[in-house]
Amino acid sequence: MTYCHDLPLCSWILQGQKTHKVVHELATPRQPLLNDPSIGKNGTFNPFYQFPFSGSLRPVYPLSPTRVVPDHIPRPDYAENGRLMGFVHDVKTAVRLGQPPHILSAEEQQKMRKVCKLAREVLDLAASHVRPGITTDEIDAVVHQACIDRNSYPSPLNYRHYPKSVCTSINEAICHGIPDQRKLQEGDIINIDVTLYHDGVHGDLNETYAVGRIDDDAKRVIRTSRACLDAAIKICKPGALFRDLGKIIEPIARANGCSVVRTYTGHGINDLFHASPNIPHYARNKAVGTMKAGMAFTIEPMINLGSNQDEMHWPDNWTATTGDGKLSAQFEETLLVTETGVEILTAGKPREL
Repeated sequence: MTYCHDLPLCSWILQGQKTHKVVHELATPRQPLLNDPSIGKNGTFNPFYQFPFSGSLRPVYPLSPTRVVPDHIPRPDYAENGRLMGFVHDVKTAVRLGQPPHILSAEEQQKMRKVCKLAREVLDLAASHVRPGITTDEIDAVVHQACIDRNSYPSPLNYRHYPKSVCTSINEAICHGIPDQRKLQEGDIINIDVTLYHDGVHGDLNETYAVGRIDDDAKRVIRTSRACLDAAIKICKPGALFRDLGKIIEPIARANGCSVVRTYTGHGINDLFHASPNIPHYARNKAVGTMKAGMAFTIEPMINLGSNQDEMHWPDNWTATTGDGKLSAQFEETLLVTETGVEILTAGKPREL
C-alpha cells in the first residue's frame, strides 16, 4: 500500500530537508435524501456528487458493512480502534531524525519471506476475478476471505480507520481507492493493493490490471509503471542510495510521455506497516539513507499518463486521483537487501502487459 510512504491518512511529505505530517480523518459521506439526484435506480448513490471530480470515475455507495476478522487471527495494534501505536513514534523518529531503518534478524527475514509469499497468493487470487461486471466490493470480499484462509489479517482494515481490506484504484485513481459498488467496465484499468499481517510482520505489494480490452494509452501507462519499478530494483544492493531510485525511475516515465507522483513514496516494512526509510520515486529528491543487508522496504512508483504529476483527493480523504483525470498505474514489490544484492520477496510469475 502507499503511505506517503504507502497509505495516506497519516502521511509524511518531504519538502527539502523538512518532513511534514498530514493527518486526515475518514470523512462521513453525505446520506442521500428522497428525490436526491445522486440516487440511482438500484439504490446506489454518489455521496459526493457536487465534488468537482477530475475525471469520469465516481464512488458508488453504499459501502458494504465492515468485514469481520475471526478472533483467533493475530492482528496489528491498530486493528481494534484504528490508532497507530508504535507506528507514530517509530516513523516520526526515524524519518525526521534520519535514524537508520531496522536491520532484520535471520528469523525476521524468514517471517518476511512467509508473509510476502502469502500476500502474493492473495493478490494473484484477487486478480483472477478481474473482469467486466464485478464490483470492487466483491474483490474486497475475495481478498478478505483469502487473508483469513491464510490465518492472516488484511493490513489495510481499520488502518487509520480505512474501512476495507484492500485498496482498489481504477483509471485516474492513483492509490487508496475504497472498494464500493461500482462495476468494472470493459476498458478500465485497476490497481489492486494487498497487504497481509502474519506472524507479527507485514507483506505489501500491488499490480495494475486491464479489464478486458484496453486502449494504447492504458497499455503504455501500465507498461511504463512496471518498467520503472523493474529498473529501480536492479540497482538495489548494499551501498546503494535510496535517493538514487528516483534518478532511475523518472527518466523512464518521461521518455514514455508519463510523470511521477511525488506525494506518495515507498517505505520500510517489517513489524510496522510503514517504517523508515522513506523512498521517493522522482529525481533530485533528498531521501536519506544507504541500503544495507537485512533492510526490507517497498518500491512502488505511481505513474501518471501525461505531464501532470499532481493529485487531488476525494472527500473520503483516501482516494487520490490525477489532477487532470488522466490514467495512473502502479506496481509495488516488497524487497529484502541481501549481502550480494536484493531479493524480491513478493515476486510473482512474469505477466504479459
